[in-house]
Amino acid sequence: MKHEHTIKKVCPGSIAQEMGIEPGDVLLSIDGNEIGDVFDYHFYINDEYITVLIRKPYGEEWELEIEKDYEEDLGIEFEQGLMDEYRSCRNKCIFCFIDQMPRGMRDTLYFKDDDSRLSFLQGNYVTLTNMSDHDIERIIRFHLEPINISFHTTNPELRCRMLNNRFAGEALLKADRLCGAGIRMNGQIVLCKGINDGEELERSIRDLSRYIPCLESVSVVPVGLTRYREGLHPLEPFGKEDAKEILGIIHRWQEKLYGERGVHFIHGGDEWYTLAEEELPEAERYDGYLQLENGVGMLRLLMDEFEESIRKLSGDTKLREVSVATGKLAYPYISRLAERLKKKYTGTKIYVYAIENKFFGEMITVSGLLTGQDIKEQLTGKALGNKLLLPCNMFRSGEEVFLDDMTLSQLAKSLQVRVDIVKSSGQDFVEAILDL
Repeated sequence: MKHEHTIKKVCPGSIAQEMGIEPGDVLLSIDGNEIGDVFDYHFYINDEYITVLIRKPYGEEWELEIEKDYEEDLGIEFEQGLMDEYRSCRNKCIFCFIDQMPRGMRDTLYFKDDDSRLSFLQGNYVTLTNMSDHDIERIIRFHLEPINISFHTTNPELRCRMLNNRFAGEALLKADRLCGAGIRMNGQIVLCKGINDGEELERSIRDLSRYIPCLESVSVVPVGLTRYREGLHPLEPFGKEDAKEILGIIHRWQEKLYGERGVHFIHGGDEWYTLAEEELPEAERYDGYLQLENGVGMLRLLMDEFEESIRKLSGDTKLREVSVATGKLAYPYISRLAERLKKKYTGTKIYVYAIENKFFGEMITVSGLLTGQDIKEQLTGKALGNKLLLPCNMFRSGEEVFLDDMTLSQLAKSLQVRVDIVKSSGQDFVEAILDL
């Protein structure tokens, strides 16, 4: 199949503009190499002397010889971000969150991606089942890293059952090739009660630890269960004692591996600690917070950043009245921070509200899966002060829209209060409360 890529935008002052490249032109090749996708493009332009072949809308082909700095971009944007179609997931995982969503939401929320390219571009996790030998070879040749892998288990037979894919077990061998080539990886295990926990979890940690140092970290997170599971594989929620047992396994392996290899390696998601009613680990145990986007260490980092920020402030008696809404998972920690702040700023009132996830079900406790309608319903008539603060992970990236398509302005109008989006750091939280 011949790959041709239409140029959507040319950046002002860029090399592309200087060479006469315009929107609507088609990129055909670089140094005679056909460009399959965005990674081919970036690999082949990373040179000081390149020859770019483009075709003008009227059919004329231009061969452009370009001299530039190494790794300097041409200043081109294409109609497709990946310069290729997105690869959808071929698995039918027993724990798939998308299968547990209600009908009627926007189409993009139902797309199951398993595209290794999004692992490098956006930090997505991939199962390796959707990757060909060519994909693996290209990662090694281009030295693309780190790649994030959803292992779930290292038991090949069990992995086939969990992913409902008869090739899921042998796909694990691709991690051997990546490790052998020195490609950095991060892994995750979505834990399902009675399936890949207990002895199976012990096995997975033991097997995956052999990839150290190429495999830099592995997170263990509980399966997310919504109220829309009719007809799906029966899965049970974890309880307090389950969480304690799982953390016991994780902590034992952390101690062993830190003594032997100098890294803690295996990390429990924040949900395990709130479920087990145990204190969060200290910052040093997270090995540099490699799995923040997977909900591992977010609360510890928030607490420490808050403490560092508040230490620099002298406090005052100025009158303020602010409200904060969050998920049930973070509520105890946000409440603790609010109390600390009020002791230093004695004229400040802070109302903290835990929003129950009625849309997806009460077992979903993270703030990132809350909807505008749940926030609106549960805050109507409550004391909200002069403004309501919401964490940025409640919103679609780069937009002020909730999962259910309610907008920030619609919520503010309904609640009759100013609503501000707060970035994720502890300092951002302090500054938003105090209007610094």
